[in-house]
Amino acid sequence: MKNFDWHNPYPSHRIPQFARNVVSTSHPLAAQAGLRMLLKGGNAIDAAIAAAATITLVEPVSCGLGSDCFAILWDGKELHGLNSSGVAPAAWNVEYFKAKYGTDANGLANQPKRGWDAVTVPGVVAGWAALHEKFGKLPFADLFEPAIEIAERGYAVPPVVAHKWAAAIDDLRDQPGYAQTFMPNGRAPKPGEHFRIPEAAYTLRRIAATGGRDYYEGEIAEKIVAFAKECGGAMTLDDLRNYKPDWVKPISKSYGGYELHEIPPNGQGIAALMALGICSHFDLANMKVDSIESQHVQIEAMKLAFSDLYRYVSDPRTMDVTPEQMLSDAYLQSRAKLIRLDRATQFEAGRPHAGGTIYLTAADENGMMISFIQSNYMGFGSGVVVPGTGISLQNRGVGFSMDPKSPNVVQGGKRPFHTIIPGFLTRGGKPVMSFGVMGGDMQPQGHLQTVIRMLDYHQQPQAACDAPRWKVNRDFTLDIESTMNRATVDGLQALGHKLKSVDDPYMDFGAGQFIWRMHESDNELGYVAASDPRRDGQAVGF
Repeated sequence: MKNFDWHNPYPSHRIPQFARNVVSTSHPLAAQAGLRMLLKGGNAIDAAIAAAATITLVEPVSCGLGSDCFAILWDGKELHGLNSSGVAPAAWNVEYFKAKYGTDANGLANQPKRGWDAVTVPGVVAGWAALHEKFGKLPFADLFEPAIEIAERGYAVPPVVAHKWAAAIDDLRDQPGYAQTFMPNGRAPKPGEHFRIPEAAYTLRRIAATGGRDYYEGEIAEKIVAFAKECGGAMTLDDLRNYKPDWVKPISKSYGGYELHEIPPNGQGIAALMALGICSHFDLANMKVDSIESQHVQIEAMKLAFSDLYRYVSDPRTMDVTPEQMLSDAYLQSRAKLIRLDRATQFEAGRPHAGGTIYLTAADENGMMISFIQSNYMGFGSGVVVPGTGISLQNRGVGFSMDPKSPNVVQGGKRPFHTIIPGFLTRGGKPVMSFGVMGGDMQPQGHLQTVIRMLDYHQQPQAACDAPRWKVNRDFTLDIESTMNRATVDGLQALGHKLKSVDDPYMDFGAGQFIWRMHESDNELGYVAASDPRRDGQAVGF
C-alpha cells in the first residue's frame, strides 16, 4: 500500500472517498448513474457505460451522443485498451477541402473548426457496445435507464457547466440544429435552471434495444446521414456502417517502480510517457514538491515531448516512426540531456532512431477497474445537432493536417490526431490506479504532474488533483494557475519561461478523476477516489 501523506496543503472543498465500489466523474448525476449499476449487481464496466451515457446529457459542453471515446481497463488478470475514435468520411482529402474552402497564404487547404466538415464518424456508441460485449455483466439496455430518465425529466444545470455553456454560444448559435437544442429561451441555461433533451431519450432507447447498431445502420444512422446531406456534409451510410472500434495493447513507461500505461497513437498519451521517461533522468524526489527546480524540469520535459508529438503522431498506419522508437530509453535520455537547469529552452523535434472532454473512472470489489474518456472536443464539438435525436456531433476532423507532407494529413477512412487519453498505473503487473485529466492539450500534462506528485512526493490523490497546475501551450508559452506560489512563478519567469494568459474558458487547466487501489490483498480490496474541484464532479461509492 502506498504510504501517502494524507494532509492536503491546497485549498479544496473535497476529501478523498474510500469504498469497495467506486465511481468518479465530473458530474454528480453521472457518478450516481454508475453507482446505481453497481448497486444493481453490475461491474465497473457497466457503471462506466451508464455514467458515460448520462454525462452526454448533463455535461453537453464536453461530450454528446456524437462523441469519440477511449478506455483502458483491468479485467482482473490483464490490461486491455480500446480505441473508439472515429475515422474521416471516405470523401475527405486535401482536394475536398481546397475545393470547398480555398487555401491559406501558404497554399494549404483551409479547414473549418465547426460544422459538418469537422465531423468524423462518431465512435462513442460503438465503444460502449464493444466494452459491454467483452466485459459487461448487466443487460445492455439496463445501463441506459438513468440517462433515459434524465433526458425525459431533465435536470438542474450546475455552475461550471452553465459557465462553459454560455462561453460557447457566440461560436455555435448558427450551427445546424444547435440553437433548437441548446439555447432554450434563446440563450444558455443559467445555474440551477431546468434543462431537458427529450429527443435524446428516443436515441438512447434505440441504442439500448439494438446493442448500438441502430446508430450505425438503422433509423438513427439514416437521420444522421439525411441531415449531413441536407447541410452539405460528406458523411454517408457506408461511413457509419463500416466503422468499428479497435482493441489495442496499451503502451507504457516505467517510473519509480511503477508503470504508466496509455493508449497508443493516434492519441497523445505517448507524450505523457515521453515526458515521464525524460523526468526519470532527474532526481525530482529530492527537489521540493512545488519548487522552481521541480516545476522547471517537468515543464521542459513536457515541451520536449510535445515537440515530437506534434511532428510524428498520427494514425499509426501513416506514422514516420514507431511508438517504440519514440519511447526508447536511449532516445529519451538523449532528450533529457537537452534540459538546462539554469534556463528555459525552445526545443525542436528530435529524430527517434529506427528500430472538450469528460473523464470518468470506476472500480468494483471484484478488482475490475476502468479508465474511460469521451469527448466532443472544443466545447460542444462541431456545434451540429441532428434534429429529433439529441445527437451533438464532435469536431475531431480539426485534428487532421492539411499539409500533404504531414503523416497526419487528412484522408478518408483515417483517424486524426486525437487529444483524449485515459491513463492507468500498475506496479509489478498489478493494478494501482485508473485515472485521467480531461482538457485538450492539458491531458498528458495533467497525467505527468499528478503522477509525479503521487509517486515522488507521496501526495494522496485528492491533494495531487487539487494542486496548482501549469500548461504548456501550442506555441510553447506557459499558462500557470493562479493558486501557484508566487515565488515559484517569478522563478520560472526568471529562467526564461514565457507566461501567457490564454483565454480558454472551456479547456483551462483540465479536470481529473482518480481511483487508487488501496490494498494488495483481494480479501481486503478497497479504493480511494478523488474528483477534481475544477468541475462539478463527484466521487461516490459503497
